[in-house]
Amino acid sequence: MRKTGQRVRTAVAVLTAAVVGLTGCDAMGGDGPDEAGLGRQRAEAGPAVVWDRSPGSIAAVGDSITRGFDACAVLVDCPEVSWATGDSPEVNSLAVRLLGARAATHSWNYAVSGTAMADLPAQMERAAAREPELVTVMTGANDACRSSTSAMTPVDDFRADFEDALHTLREALPKAQVYVASIPNLMRLWSEGRTNPLGKQVWKLGICPSMLGDADAVDAAANERRATVQRRVMDYNAVLAEVCGADEYCRYDGGAVFEYRFGTAQLSPWDWFHPSKNGQARLAEIAYRKVTSEKP
Repeated sequence: MRKTGQRVRTAVAVLTAAVVGLTGCDAMGGDGPDEAGLGRQRAEAGPAVVWDRSPGSIAAVGDSITRGFDACAVLVDCPEVSWATGDSPEVNSLAVRLLGARAATHSWNYAVSGTAMADLPAQMERAAAREPELVTVMTGANDACRSSTSAMTPVDDFRADFEDALHTLREALPKAQVYVASIPNLMRLWSEGRTNPLGKQVWKLGICPSMLGDADAVDAAANERRATVQRRVMDYNAVLAEVCGADEYCRYDGGAVFEYRFGTAQLSPWDWFHPSKNGQARLAEIAYRKVTSEKP
């Protein structure tokens, strides 16, 4: 009987301690996995942001790619074939795919040829004045395409400028959606374009010398130079992914443009660097697929 009573007293003590522990945790506002606590956490977090796959207006910012440079004629912009906002049926731009006939009055192109990431905040400010529901961003190639690898934009500066651009937009339009395209693969551009003798002659005029200079050189120094540019582009794309990922209304393309295996048909016949009309159409396809996908 003594042993039985001892077991009972022990069981009662354990049970009492457990009850005290549970009530003490609840009284102190503990974060245990109780249903009420989880409910409070969900309420505090607020409703999840829902991506609008059919925005009603679009503004584009970026560089010469978004301006359709060298796609229609030599050394001129051709915004009508822009992947983002053009009205050419040959391209079927993102704006046309999303807005149809309304694209003519509900899309705007604020990209500027020759610009780099440092110029994006000013472009974003002009775009925000239109109060677009979606802003497309494609820039960064000119940060890598410099006279030498040492002249490329430092990654930290690239990040600061991109963050500044998004901050500029958010001050004016806290909930505007943003689609960010990755920077194209410049190494592939070199490997594809160098097969054309005319293209190599045009490159000698000073097109992206950090990557395309001395196109036929394959010595150790030339290979390392190109690899350095390629690594910098990949670092830039990592920045685009990270900064965009921290903004709940921003969607990065996941590297789709960088990974696209373009050929000479997608390159301008005048400079073998910028996208041709065909190339612009492929960019529009990628953007439309990413903007309208159910998940990022």
